[in-house]
Order: sequence, then structure tokens, then C-alpha cells
Amino acid sequence: MAKMSELEKLKKEISGCTICVEASVKNPLPHAPRPVLIVSSSARIAICGQAPGTRVHQSGVPFTDPSGDRLRQWLGVSEDVFYDSNQFAIIPMGFCFPGLDAKGGDLPPRKECALAWRSKLMALMPQLKLLLVIGIHAQAWHMGPKRQKNLTETVAQWRHYLEEGNDPAILPLPHPSWRNNAWIKRNQWFEDELLPELRARVQIELQAAST
Repeated sequence: MAKMSELEKLKKEISGCTICVEASVKNPLPHAPRPVLIVSSSARIAICGQAPGTRVHQSGVPFTDPSGDRLRQWLGVSEDVFYDSNQFAIIPMGFCFPGLDAKGGDLPPRKECALAWRSKLMALMPQLKLLLVIGIHAQAWHMGPKRQKNLTETVAQWRHYLEEGNDPAILPLPHPSWRNNAWIKRNQWFEDELLPELRARVQIELQAAST
């Protein structure tokens, strides 16, 4: 039997995590944990999102919802490529569905999740070359003080972040939720300028991974 890698061991730990329902936690998760993520020791692209929604909580597979359909459209990739762990890692800020707020929207990712796991996980994936950082929570963690005062201004500075020469490169994105239709319509530069560059960068990394 092949020896389990450190990354596989860590994923196994994360898959069994129950931090957010322990008695000592304030406002514990209102349902059983179901961590959802895809890790990889070979993928050059990581999708760093927020947390699973209701459909993903049920399926146990990231982005099995309309947001996933739109994200794959943004990236210009098929489902087969998107879910190939040799091509993409998918590591949200919170691995479990956080529940719904009073208006029926998703709550923010559980803070204890990133505190417990994220630094360890990123350290075991040094081969990553492009981080697609989706939403304010992922941008706060991965970009820190380099992000702007709000999501729109952060995403609008996408060229600047790509030109910084970070390794891995960082490209901030809005969430692909259909609730952001109005944002996309207001910010036409996103579809006209950012998405073509996103697709080009994705293809470069996919080709590099296959050689």
C-alpha cells in the first residue's frame, strides 16, 4: 500500500473536523459538519472561495450549483477539467455550509475553520501558481492589507495584483452567484477585460500542468 502523503493526511483530518459543533464554540454550527474541498499536490490553480451553500452541503462536491456553472463559464473550462484534482484545487475559507441568516442568505464562513486549517493546507501545496480569490473573506485572508476598501475596488485593481509578481499570482474575483448580476452589469470592465485575461491565465497554467 502506498504511503499516505502529508497532504492526504491533512485532508483526512479536515474531513473529520468537528470544531464548529464542539460545546466550547460560540454559536455552534446548526447541523452536522460536512467539510467540502479538493486538495492537490499537482494542480497549479486554486479556487479560494467562501463556503459551501445548501446544494453543495447536500452533494458533498464543491460548486454543484448555479454559481459553479457561472464560475466554470468564467474560467472557460468543462466540468471534467474543473473537477480534475490534477488541474484545480478548491479550498474555500470555510469547509462546511455555515447555515442561513434571517433573510435566507448564506452566513459568512466559520472563522475557526481557517484558523485551524488554512495555513497548514496552503503550506502543503507549494506548487500552486495562480490563486483565484473569490469574495471578501478569501481576499481578506490571502491579500491582507493589499486589498482595497471594498470588493469592487479590489477586483478593479486586478491588473496591479497580477503585475506584482507574487508566487503564486493572485487574481481577485467577485462571487459567481447570480445575486451579483447587477454588480456585473454595473462593472462592464469585468466581462470585457478581466474575464478574457482570466481565461488566458487558466489555459497557461493548465497547459503547464500537462507538460
